[in-house]
Amino acid sequence: MTIAVVGRGLIGNAAARHLAKQGQDVILIGPSEPVDWQSHQGVFASHYDEGRITRSLDPSPFWSRASRESIARYAEIEAESGGRLFHETGLIMAGPEGSGPISDVATGAARDGIACEPYRGQDLAGRFPYFAFPDGTLALFEQRGAGHINPRALARAQGIAAEKAGARIVEAVVTGLDETPSGVVLRTSQGEVASDQVLVAAGGFSNMVLPEPLDLRVYARTVLLLEVDAEEQARLTGMPPLIWLGPDGEDPYLLPPIRYPDGKVYLKIGGDPQDRLLDGDADIRAWFRAGGDAQVGAFLEDSIRARMPGLRSLSTRIAPCVTSYSRDGRALIRRQSARISVATAGCGKGAKCSDELGRLGADVALRRDLPDWAVRG
Repeated sequence: MTIAVVGRGLIGNAAARHLAKQGQDVILIGPSEPVDWQSHQGVFASHYDEGRITRSLDPSPFWSRASRESIARYAEIEAESGGRLFHETGLIMAGPEGSGPISDVATGAARDGIACEPYRGQDLAGRFPYFAFPDGTLALFEQRGAGHINPRALARAQGIAAEKAGARIVEAVVTGLDETPSGVVLRTSQGEVASDQVLVAAGGFSNMVLPEPLDLRVYARTVLLLEVDAEEQARLTGMPPLIWLGPDGEDPYLLPPIRYPDGKVYLKIGGDPQDRLLDGDADIRAWFRAGGDAQVGAFLEDSIRARMPGLRSLSTRIAPCVTSYSRDGRALIRRQSARISVATAGCGKGAKCSDELGRLGADVALRRDLPDWAVRG
């Protein structure tokens, strides 16, 4: 049976690897990262980045389990592809003690048996001197199996592993598909491709391909990159990523110094204060080409300096991204018809657990039932 996977992002590459390793005839279709974002007229993806937080801690049973399943396979993916993608620096989730968000994380840790160390007051300041926290803060430090991944490297590694297992890669944009009783014909920028089954894992562009649109909300996101020099890099050695959980639902996050393709080393900060809905494919493309929101960038800089008042930076720049959300806050992994399946909606948490989301998508494409935790979690 030939299965076409639409989307060469994190979930699509993962699905192709799992399908190919099970002996399926796999065609993985999608474009590479654009060379010039401003002039690019095709589709984009959200893995064009060097740092994403990875963790098991999560109030949601679904996202915690999907993360743990994926994290357990990072070493396997690295071995199959020959490249490093995971950096086990640990992770801090912190917020006002007794508030709902940090209490929910602690409850989830106990539910799932996730080891994390609580820190408060002087113990917190002494253990993590890079940060400044308000009085009354509870910080939960997940030391093992947490830190950050390189999403570009992860997508690339999954693609390499998929090819090694026999998948064929087609560098093209899928513009639509036609389902027939005997198969599926995909219309692409490089001509038609025929398959028996198709799995659409195209992120925010999934509805561009599907004959029946998903209830998918795509939001614009801006991240801020603060360049730091060698002295600051040395001072911040060993710094884990941080997610600050405010009492009103705000959740700015930051990653430690990471080297980017331009050769510079940046701290990355994210956490838009408001959701900006993108209306359709053209709106998503325009957002990527626009390069982000400067006002959000200024907000993020204020947020990071509140947590790291002594931070010195050489320069700042912003970058655009998008996140895709389902109505219930879980990934959309399901059959849409006899020959069409979908695996999308990372809900802002998809990068770290994309390997498991891809594996679940592969199972659905093979007409297997999802495990109970993925249906009810």
